[in-house]
Amino acid sequence: MIKLEGVTKSYGGFTAVDDVSFTAQPGRVTGFLGPNGAGKSTSMRIMVGLTHPDRGSATIGGHKYVDIPNPGRHVGVLLDASAQHAGRTGREVLAVTALTMGLPDSRVDEMLELVGLTETESKRRVRNYSLGMRQRLGIASAFMADPSVLILDEPANGLDPAGIHWMRGLLRSYAERGGTVLLSSHLLHEVEMIADDMVLIGRGRIVAQGTKAELLQTQGTFVRAEHPQKLAAALAEAGITAAASGDGLRTESEPVEVGRAAAAAGVVLAELRPAEGAGLEELFLQLTADDAREDINQGALS
Repeated sequence: MIKLEGVTKSYGGFTAVDDVSFTAQPGRVTGFLGPNGAGKSTSMRIMVGLTHPDRGSATIGGHKYVDIPNPGRHVGVLLDASAQHAGRTGREVLAVTALTMGLPDSRVDEMLELVGLTETESKRRVRNYSLGMRQRLGIASAFMADPSVLILDEPANGLDPAGIHWMRGLLRSYAERGGTVLLSSHLLHEVEMIADDMVLIGRGRIVAQGTKAELLQTQGTFVRAEHPQKLAAALAEAGITAAASGDGLRTESEPVEVGRAAAAAGVVLAELRPAEGAGLEELFLQLTADDAREDINQGALS
């Protein structure tokens, strides 16, 4: 389990993370979403001890990352796929990782097979890797010790559609075995496809969090009648506020209340159903609409 409580971090007069609190639970994939500069990467760096918070705490399994003996065996981390020794081969990168953690050399071949890097590719130097190949190598490093927790910053960046599909299955399978997955991404559709829980951050503060069902739940009712004007009058008479929506009306009231009002007025309905909820992209844009930081992103961590 990953737990942040009241985490705050400032750089000079700029507050990158402001009183951030959330929990990523075992057996679930938690999507960490926000615009560039919203505080995602800073929060993740705090989780793994690379950045120290001004206030608050970040723990993994109840412990600070720096207090976990041989933390790589328990927490798999991928924060920057490009932060790998460009002069080493992919195999050498993984061999050093295994050696550092005290793992057998056999894990190197197992991880290369897991992430789909061929024998030929593994012998190429990292400087000659595409971004997608570097991502696969970083994921292999994160999985090296079969940890109980994964912290991944933009793991799908650079992957082609087949690679994204592969990664989605890999992380879903990992969570189903009881692992804790926290991943940040700007690929909203992919997060919507894989995440059980979502945390949305904007301007360094959490703007929404909950299960996917809770955040994307449908609200209100869409109704269409044979005589629209009679329906509008019937709803108004019942104290139900409605607004035009396509060829019908949309209201925040429940379908049974709308149906009851229409029936009482003798209005024939052509359609009555729960209104369609906003997709993740619409919700994301609504909640982070005021988070425009292009002018300050140049000098601050995202």
